[in-house]
Amino acid sequence: MPAMPLNTQDRFTRRTALKAGAGTALTLAAANGLPAWARPIANIAQAGPGTLPFPNLPEGTPTMAKIEHIIVLMMENHTFDNFLGMLPNQVKARRKVDGLKVDKHGRVTNANPDATGKLVRATHSPSPCQGDGVGQNWLASHTSFAGGKNNGFVKASSPQAMLYFDQTDLPFSYSLATHFPIGERYFSSVLAQTYPNRRFLFAGTANGNIATDNSTFSIPAPAGTIFDRLDAHQISWKCYYENLPSPLIIPGAGQGNRGVVNFRPITEFFSDLTAGTLPAVTYLDPQYEVQSQENPQDIQVGEHFMSTVVHAVMSSSAWPKTALFINYDEGGGYYDHVPPPKAVTPDDTPPILKPGDPAGGYDRYGFRVPLYVVSPWARKNYVSRVVQDHTSVLKFIERKFNLGAITRRDAAAADMTDYFDFKHAAFLHPPKLAPPPLITKNLQKCTAQGLKPPLPNDGNKNNVTPVL
Repeated sequence: MPAMPLNTQDRFTRRTALKAGAGTALTLAAANGLPAWARPIANIAQAGPGTLPFPNLPEGTPTMAKIEHIIVLMMENHTFDNFLGMLPNQVKARRKVDGLKVDKHGRVTNANPDATGKLVRATHSPSPCQGDGVGQNWLASHTSFAGGKNNGFVKASSPQAMLYFDQTDLPFSYSLATHFPIGERYFSSVLAQTYPNRRFLFAGTANGNIATDNSTFSIPAPAGTIFDRLDAHQISWKCYYENLPSPLIIPGAGQGNRGVVNFRPITEFFSDLTAGTLPAVTYLDPQYEVQSQENPQDIQVGEHFMSTVVHAVMSSSAWPKTALFINYDEGGGYYDHVPPPKAVTPDDTPPILKPGDPAGGYDRYGFRVPLYVVSPWARKNYVSRVVQDHTSVLKFIERKFNLGAITRRDAAAADMTDYFDFKHAAFLHPPKLAPPPLITKNLQKCTAQGLKPPLPNDGNKNNVTPVL
């Protein structure tokens, strides 16, 4: 596809935005009713901006010799329970994963009350397509959280919030979760929408932003971004995109010659893999109208995209020294039963709230989201129960290159090395993964619901997934 002009940030709005244009010691106390795992890790004191993972080494020094390529693919808008909640009930090897609960008849028992108090039970989605009955803005997210009870999802959105998908809908994802490590305490970074959560991924903070709207383009990141850190130490990186490089939600992220050098069409990701010229750090952006799995999309189109990426990486010469992280920016309004714990405030900038917005800050994570860690060095049969968020991916990059932390949040974040065993490459020979489903097979179910999701061949030309 032709390169997108990167100096026209005024074109961005959300579906127009992601569519066509875009210190201090920790003194956290566990909130009442939160389980033991959610209590803060003690003695991460004095971790703050500029803190180096290895203070005895110069900044920019490569470490972690077994990893030369870090790839981050962030999908959209699904909680852990919504996508992987049935994992312990459908995959024997994952039966201890903290997902949805079932009774002796195999029926899911998790429920949320509606506005009348009637319980709405979690139910398998009748199709892989999604309606528009879920919301995840600041108000909806805090209503869903309900002070730690996680029982406001239906009130915040609709009964659609209680739908879940399973192995029959997501065979590739479940296969990925069966073989490679997953995180069952991996949270989004804030109880809010896409933009603030992606800003945490890139900059360790949302800088006051709480919404996916044009306000992001007038909110700078004074402490800089991971891209600035990488450039400062001549560490190669690229963002390969379909219709939008998401780092542009932060003013200045496309400065200088980055638009030409660092933001490249996603077709070049596959050609760089083939040529053996993949950079040290890679960010991947799917086609946000059809592939990212956000509603109203058919989630199986995203399955195809993920499968294409994973198989391309596993079959490339880069595979022996690659760490691929696949995560989701936020929960999309879908139910999850695990209350997000308190988090380190990234800086002294509070959220920019408007009248009617619930009180809150950046001192709590958002809802759990799926995370897959795909690498030859990934630990076999591993499920991480370490509390992590998007800044943990940031911290992994910082640890690899001994880069100073951008904010207090990434300084204190767990660095995700628990997913790896650098003494044994358990997946040097990649496992055989289940194929994604035939999309056309399930479109009749979507039609029966009155749903017409955008599809790869309906005018969206920037698509690298297999045809339907």
